[in-house]
Amino acid sequence: MSASQQTKYRWMGISLGLSIVLLILKFTAYFLTYSTAILTDAVESIVNVIASGFAFYSIYLANLPADQNHPYGHGKIEFLSAGFEGSMILSAGLVIMWQAILSFFEPKSLTHLDWGIALVGLTAIANAFVGWMLIRTGRQADSAALSADGKHLLTDTFSSIVVIIGVGLVALTGKGWIDSALSVVLAIAIIYNGFMITRQSVARLMDETDVPTLHRVVNLLNVHRDPNWIDVHNLRVQKYGADLHIDCHLTLPYYWELTQVHNEVHHFENTLKAGFRGEVEIFVHTDPCISECCHYCRVANCPVRAFAFVGYVDWTAENLPLNQKHFVPLVAPPSPN
Repeated sequence: MSASQQTKYRWMGISLGLSIVLLILKFTAYFLTYSTAILTDAVESIVNVIASGFAFYSIYLANLPADQNHPYGHGKIEFLSAGFEGSMILSAGLVIMWQAILSFFEPKSLTHLDWGIALVGLTAIANAFVGWMLIRTGRQADSAALSADGKHLLTDTFSSIVVIIGVGLVALTGKGWIDSALSVVLAIAIIYNGFMITRQSVARLMDETDVPTLHRVVNLLNVHRDPNWIDVHNLRVQKYGADLHIDCHLTLPYYWELTQVHNEVHHFENTLKAGFRGEVEIFVHTDPCISECCHYCRVANCPVRAFAFVGYVDWTAENLPLNQKHFVPLVAPPSPN
């Protein structure tokens, strides 16, 4: 097992264990106080436990190698895990909203608010630390499941802080309706957070363009641009969990022998792979150059050049995904250092 995978398991295990402990603490706080706002926080913790358990299992599946039934690997399970967590958060928000509305008509007397505040405060501190570490680790390991769970815990932290403020106001003023009103506000925030996580998961499952990763690939091509790479187009970048799949068309001199083309494609692939920490799978379709390419071709000592070099094509995230060779606009070549 790789070091990255071990890190994923460790932090997701911590998240699952913490969720169970905090669930017990929050329900203890509820039965001490009978606060609807604290119950709201406790119900969301049930979602934390279920979602963390599924995320832990998804990380195991995502680490399985590609096989005959899953030629692109199992990485997309992490997007499904994030979507499951988002839908669970969304469902919890709706239940909390309903419970909060009912509490306006069936108010309960609140007791032991000092103990309730202390217990919820303890859970907020723990959630904040672990949530921040999950998001940080998720970004480093490129794990959607870890990042989604971390965002969930930070949302839970925000909810707990608002609950502490609201219950404190009830203790100071004696006005119980503040507790119910606060639960409605929290439910709205929880529903919004669940919707956003679910939306991002669905987008990844449908292979929506991952703009930051696309820009990273384009930047790598520009920084390490080789004169033999006459043109690149039809660029596709897809993420399968932490794994990356890149497809593109690479234009090379038409008169090159197959061995030279093969070696240049390997050079192109290795250049991209060196820019990412995770597994990168690249499929390159080679195109032969045509006479119109001479205007921006920088191949040295080309024996069949038909036109003089004018300027190179500026490769961007907008024009590289287009399925056509690039001819305009041309820009002046960079001055030598």
